[in-house]
Amino acid sequence: MDKARRQVKGEAVSRELLPGTSPGLLKELHLLTRDGQLNADSLRKLKQVNHLVRLLQPAVEDVLGRFGEPVIADCGAGKGYLGFILAELFVEPAGKGTVLSIETRAELTKAAEERAGRLGYRRMRFVTGAVESAEVPERLHLVTALHACDTATDDALALAIRRGADHVAVVPCCQAEVARQLEGAAARAPLDALFAHPWHRREFGSHLTNVVRALALEAHGYRVTVTELAGWEHSLKNELILAKKVRREGREARARLESLLEATGVRPKLIRSLAAAPGEPPAGTPAGA
Repeated sequence: MDKARRQVKGEAVSRELLPGTSPGLLKELHLLTRDGQLNADSLRKLKQVNHLVRLLQPAVEDVLGRFGEPVIADCGAGKGYLGFILAELFVEPAGKGTVLSIETRAELTKAAEERAGRLGYRRMRFVTGAVESAEVPERLHLVTALHACDTATDDALALAIRRGADHVAVVPCCQAEVARQLEGAAARAPLDALFAHPWHRREFGSHLTNVVRALALEAHGYRVTVTELAGWEHSLKNELILAKKVRREGREARARLESLLEATGVRPKLIRSLAAAPGEPPAGTPAGA
């Protein structure tokens, strides 16, 4: 691919932006160059974030419409691409709600805070710390995590479930924990053949991690959709888990989850975290017990 095809220039740039997104913000996020162009890496990132924002729009509009001051928590926010675009397109214009960015790296939090100040965004808050221990409001309405690595996605999901989030959207990144557990797992035959080889163990472990995540959400009363975020040409980490709280619990899903955990012999961090929550039945407890 030649250099010209790896860049978007001039009027073509505007076609890649969501309506209402300012070039000034994208320059602040270093997604646009100083002269307003998109290079290949920035275009890839922007397409992913824009597509996720489109998918999140109904959830954002729902919480803004139903609650006086809804909180949108962006877990593992990094440089804040997603949080800033949600703030600019929805929260700031609505004059209500908060985008709460949670990030472990203090230098990124500081830079994001300064950026919000320069842009005049009054409805963004920044917290430095791990998702599982960060000080956040007791009630969250929408929880997102874009490419939170390995068990950081589990932390975001556990936070969403514990804080009663109405909507959840996560795009998992690498999943290594379950693959390590599978190496020593006493799984039922013939399931053990699915991960006897290291390559299969890594791939099956990644798939199993997200299946467990989806079932855990369903067990806690969420309606779950699992889909592709964007084309594979933009990212290999491409699975999107969307969830909406529709009931108190899902007993059938809990039974399926417990059966799957028993069959595979794994206990991912999400399951351990939820089992440690007050009132949560430990993994292995039959549904309805």
